Amino acid sequence: MADLNVNGKTHQVDVDPNTPLLWVLRDTIGLTGTKYGCGIAQCGACTVHVDGIAMRSCSVPLSAVAGRQITTIEGLAQNGALHKVQKAWLDHDVPQCGYCQCGMNITNICRCGTFQQVRAAIHAAAASA
Repeated sequence: MADLNVNGKTHQVDVDPNTPLLWVLRDTIGLTGTKYGCGIAQCGACTVHVDGIAMRSCSVPLSAVAGRQITTIEGLAQNGALHKVQKAWLDHDVPQCGYCQCGMNITNICRCGTFQQVRAAIHAAAASA
């Protein structure tokens, strides 16, 4: 059993310590915002924050994050209000398929070509301090 603090909530998980965090988040805890992309930590679709540092969850074993603070895309919103980056994404029509949104909101690039909308959204989020 390992204790995981995900989005401010503690989860006890009974999973092999070598299991990638991505699969613990999706299959054990049920948070499906973090996506599987390439499986080799290159595409960023699986990005989460661990103690405030962006990490590719497909390559991080459960044993490396037990007891640390994990934030997924679901945890960016606070008290029912979207994070300013999430709001800017919607206001500027950035999402297309939505697959890479968790990585893009944390640290990633888009693979489907919405770069102009992404740039506008980033500038809007930065200006909304």
